[in-house]
Amino acid sequence: MNSFDIKELEDNTILSHDLLLDKKFILLPAEVPVSEKLKSALGEWAFETAYSEGEAVSAAEETQAEISEEELNKTAAAVSAPPEPEIPVQGETDKSKLSAVEKAYEDYQDFIAGVYNCYIKTQKIPFQLISDRVRDMCNFIKENKSFVLRVQPTQEIRDKHFLVIHAMRSTVYAITIGLQLRFPIHKLIELGITSILHEIGMVHLPSHLYTGNAPLSQTDKAAILNHPIISYNILRQFSFPLNICLGVLEHHERENGAGYPRGLTKDKISIYAKIIAVACSYEAATAPRPYKEARDAYSGIIDIMKNQGKQYDETVIKALLFSLSLYPIGIYVLLSNNKIGQVIDVNPENPKYPVVQLHGETKTDGSPRVVETSEYAIHIARPLTKEETTQYIT
Repeated sequence: MNSFDIKELEDNTILSHDLLLDKKFILLPAEVPVSEKLKSALGEWAFETAYSEGEAVSAAEETQAEISEEELNKTAAAVSAPPEPEIPVQGETDKSKLSAVEKAYEDYQDFIAGVYNCYIKTQKIPFQLISDRVRDMCNFIKENKSFVLRVQPTQEIRDKHFLVIHAMRSTVYAITIGLQLRFPIHKLIELGITSILHEIGMVHLPSHLYTGNAPLSQTDKAAILNHPIISYNILRQFSFPLNICLGVLEHHERENGAGYPRGLTKDKISIYAKIIAVACSYEAATAPRPYKEARDAYSGIIDIMKNQGKQYDETVIKALLFSLSLYPIGIYVLLSNNKIGQVIDVNPENPKYPVVQLHGETKTDGSPRVVETSEYAIHIARPLTKEETTQYIT
């Protein structure tokens, strides 16, 4: 283990391994540059030495450690100039519209990756650019919700870009909930920004802490529990609105006081945090992780509805249910007439009876055959299992 005098570490110094405090607490993950602000904060607390198993590389000595102008331009382009989504107009086939929505979804996903990369490489988060893009994203989800909720990232993409995929999916669910709650556009934008950035503090932690399947040490657990505070401090540094900062800080708080970092309860938790708590939890439940299989969407929403321990706001849970239906948009189901279909839209009057597109059946004009399920006619018997979906659909 190498020791480093904190005062002598130059700004933008890169270390090949994590920089540690007292040989335990992680100050900086590998390849994140040292900043004057970090050194100043450590100085105020009289910390003089840091440790790392790696070597320090000064940006002045090693140009490879610097961010090239070309890289910066690429990062700026990813954040400030994303392509406009091109969605087919009404009358196009369901398949072509879904394909166009998937492409636009990927563009927004790339935008989020650009935001995270911009912060990692330049220590900057361009608020106005993000705000403008999130406005477009809110309109995109509002106009194409039934298609957006059917998009599923591949396992390869999930494994490679865990934080980005989690941020994107959580944001889709959060904005969907906000739309159901009739948020005005300025609140939807704030909610979207909060959701995109709610895990930004995670970039200061080694990725194995949140993607690995090995048991975590007490030090590792403490680092994970600290990430909402890190995220909050990052956004306050860039003078983000307080509503957004509090939403980021409190998204792991729970209605019953069992959350962290402050153990807040009920009305003491901000509304954005309440929404992201549900969106984030539903996303985590229905996404595969190295340490668990993904739950199907139906089981995931049932778990949220059970609300064990009264962790989540009941109004937010109801908004999620009415946005996705009891059989969430995108899943395949067996109908009471023994036909197979995919849930493609909600019934605004009753989430138990969504709209289902019959698999492999079309009308005389070639358009998909759709059934509006109901209590006394065709209804859903049960969701298909993962194995059945693979067998009959793919």
